[in-house]
Amino acid sequence: MPKELTPKEIVSALDRHIVGQDDAKKAVAIAVRNRWRRQQLPENLREEVDPTNIIMIGPTGVGKTEIARRLANLVNAPFIKVEATKYTEVGYHGRDVESMIRDLLDLAIHMVRDEQTEVVRAEAERQTEEQLLDTLMPPSSYDLDDQDADSDTAQRRHRSREKMREQLRKGELEDRTVEVVVETKPAQIGIMGGMGMDQMDPEMTNFLEKLIPSQSKHRKVPLREAREILFQQQCDRLIDREKVTEMAIRRTENSGIVFLDELDKLAGADKAHGPDISRQGVQRDLLPIIEGCTVQTRHGPVKTDHVLFVAAGAFHGSKPSDLMPELQGRLPIRVELNDLTREDFVRILTVPESALTKQQIALMSTEGVKLEFSDDAIDAMADIACRLNESTDNIGARRLMTVVEKVMEQISFDAPDHSGETYTIDASYVTQRLEEIVEDRDLSKFIL
Repeated sequence: MPKELTPKEIVSALDRHIVGQDDAKKAVAIAVRNRWRRQQLPENLREEVDPTNIIMIGPTGVGKTEIARRLANLVNAPFIKVEATKYTEVGYHGRDVESMIRDLLDLAIHMVRDEQTEVVRAEAERQTEEQLLDTLMPPSSYDLDDQDADSDTAQRRHRSREKMREQLRKGELEDRTVEVVVETKPAQIGIMGGMGMDQMDPEMTNFLEKLIPSQSKHRKVPLREAREILFQQQCDRLIDREKVTEMAIRRTENSGIVFLDELDKLAGADKAHGPDISRQGVQRDLLPIIEGCTVQTRHGPVKTDHVLFVAAGAFHGSKPSDLMPELQGRLPIRVELNDLTREDFVRILTVPESALTKQQIALMSTEGVKLEFSDDAIDAMADIACRLNESTDNIGARRLMTVVEKVMEQISFDAPDHSGETYTIDASYVTQRLEEIVEDRDLSKFIL
């Protein structure tokens, strides 16, 4: 993470998209900043500093996942969001918990490779251009034996090649069809039954990859597509794969962040049978990952001692103390997110850069329709969303999307036929669209 991205700046960036929940924003900002602070310490002290793992507690729709998603766009670190409910105890059908670290490393490898691609981009583009010119003008015998080549012929070919190079750079040959060689690796289907690649032993995965060789395939594609294929091939040749893997493992170990959602689904007393049979088992499997262990991956061992874990859950049917004491101790920071109020709904509809009303205005502008929301319309939609959350299930800010979509339904349907017109949505129109449904509680349960 860049040094200049301070906790205040992280919170400020999150504020542009998420309303309220200041405590949660501060907690994740401090935890992420500590990633950078730890790297500045002497090596002997650096190893002793544990990550400040967090549990975010709050009902659905209040911003837990959105905070994590926006955080992923802010930090230059491997980041993965996983659902705790998709993991099962070893011995039951499902993914083992170590697969989250393997997925995190795969993301880190993609990040580092993208960075290295920028480093070699100039040389890769130069070689790609030469390869395209060779494809458009295959070398002749004159090019293969300069000593016997007729100088005039060689000069003419050189001028023709430079002329074609100029056309290539101007984009005049983009639609021309050329033939390229593409290397593909067959899918490993049926070899290990229904087992996924992430569930195999890493050594077995590497063995299977070496066992099945790559196949070369000739394809005829437009030049614009060929350029991208050849560019990727040149990057593969120029980038040191071992260096990429080494950098990715180091970045995963020191800067990796795992957002573990739906943790509350693992809380509570275990049952002897039924769908909850492996809840305590998953907690036991999670414990060494969060405490710090070495996970074997296809790219090499990865230590999880300094990976940051941010867990989240509604905990409406359970509480954090229902988790194993050892697991609770490894998630020491507790942050409670508040229920959203009517005032929060008003701000959510207007303040964020990607607020729902701004999205609808932008969508309608593509049809040539100008859309406006009056202040009383905003208040009316916020009131209705708040009332619905109180009278039916509380789904937080997600209720606003349902309300806005219902208000916009007819306008959105008719928009292509009304280009150039202006629609102003006010409180009376909102009431007209929603009042009958809101008053009929049975109907609102199904529609809103």
